[in-house]
Amino acid sequence: MANWIKTTNNSRINLGDIPILSIENLREEIIAVNKRPIGFFGKDWGFGSVRLFVLLADDENSEILVSSTIFKSDEKSYESLTQVIPSFHIFEREFYEQFGIEPLHHPWLKPVRINQDKYPFFEMEGEEVHQVAVGPIHAGVIEPGHFRFMCNGETVYHLEIMLGYQHRGCEELMLKRPSNQLAESICGDSVIAYNTAYSQVMELLKGIKVSNRAQLIRKAALEMERMAIHIGDLGAIAGDIAYLMGASVFGATRTLVINTTLEFCGSRFGRGFVTEGGVNFDLTQDKINSALKTLDKVIKDVERMTNTMLKNSTVMSRLEKTGVVSMERAKEAGLVGMAAKASGVDLDSRFDYPDKWMKELKIERKSFNASGDVNARFKLRYKEILQSYSIVKKIFAKLEEHINEPIIADGVSNKLMKDSLAISIVEGWRGEVVHIAMTDINGELSRYKMKDPSFNNWYGLALAVRNNGVSDFPLCNKSFNLSYSGNDL
Repeated sequence: MANWIKTTNNSRINLGDIPILSIENLREEIIAVNKRPIGFFGKDWGFGSVRLFVLLADDENSEILVSSTIFKSDEKSYESLTQVIPSFHIFEREFYEQFGIEPLHHPWLKPVRINQDKYPFFEMEGEEVHQVAVGPIHAGVIEPGHFRFMCNGETVYHLEIMLGYQHRGCEELMLKRPSNQLAESICGDSVIAYNTAYSQVMELLKGIKVSNRAQLIRKAALEMERMAIHIGDLGAIAGDIAYLMGASVFGATRTLVINTTLEFCGSRFGRGFVTEGGVNFDLTQDKINSALKTLDKVIKDVERMTNTMLKNSTVMSRLEKTGVVSMERAKEAGLVGMAAKASGVDLDSRFDYPDKWMKELKIERKSFNASGDVNARFKLRYKEILQSYSIVKKIFAKLEEHINEPIIADGVSNKLMKDSLAISIVEGWRGEVVHIAMTDINGELSRYKMKDPSFNNWYGLALAVRNNGVSDFPLCNKSFNLSYSGNDL
């Protein structure tokens, strides 16, 4: 593996140690290694050249493989990887959009974020074929995105999703003024996940050691975020099939979880909770006892409502065999997190790249009988809610062993290590949130790359609605609940 440098999650490597191959050799290496991409991004490398960094996840061995190539100023194309490994499709599209280096023979080379006046939508012909356009403006507070359905009667043959309306240039903003406040504002329903990933890459670059107590509090906050959003999504799915009792109960129950987070840090969504060097708020025993009492009620209510719904034949007729994504298609498209697991692709960075707490807390990976439909995505949320509750209880008990530790490191520095690359993967409720930070010879941030699980999973939604009725789209959409802003950045 001389053409790759091996590293692990939450680690820092020297830029000088990353191999530089020709694009032909790098392409051959990627195909030979055959691991899924988690990073495929460019950086201006001087004199018109661009350096492409590739990070592959070896989930079975808990390793990350890193390599690179340099495109000279007159090199504007290479042979696409997507035609061999389809999961590269979105990464190559983004790289082309940002640097103009074309992946030749890419089967779906369309914009990711920079919308064109004449977006090249897929077209179908036929007397009974018609198009249904939805968005980009949606009802209520839903973020903007355009959905173009190709239908024959009521049956969806193809859905094309055009995003980019939320593109704010977050990666460039990170270079100008990196902060926890910016990190937690990127994707509003994944505040803890984003803030933790950002904090961890900055701590790696600054050599900051976070106390055990602060690590545990972060972990508890992340699992509570997972619980809250999953419960809310159970309610949203119930609402989309007009099961109003479920929508009401889950909605009220979610509020109990986020109000507990409010008691911890003053924000229902965890803003300001996590910071570089640790956390801003400690958890007293009184707050822990109160939280446990509330969460115990939450779990009982979730169990009761979920089991009631799953015994209802009308509910099951709407959930089962709706929006199916097979395991084969999920792997090909490169789905991650919850969307992947519901189709039988068991990716979870908490277990694939475990920290020391997974072993100390004796947290075991749970198997899931996946069918790839809305029913699977509904049940998986329920299973993960129960698992997160179990993890939170173990963390609260473990905190007693670290009662006198500081919650934030002393003397947090602004000085970054030079010529470095740091990576942090945090399993948010949707899936892996990836943050990669690079520094130059002066110790200044020179590149900041982020990947939301929605970046991988939007195409999965397009696959899910094929051969379904167009009226099934809202239900399929809610079962994925992907992020517009997380994709657009």
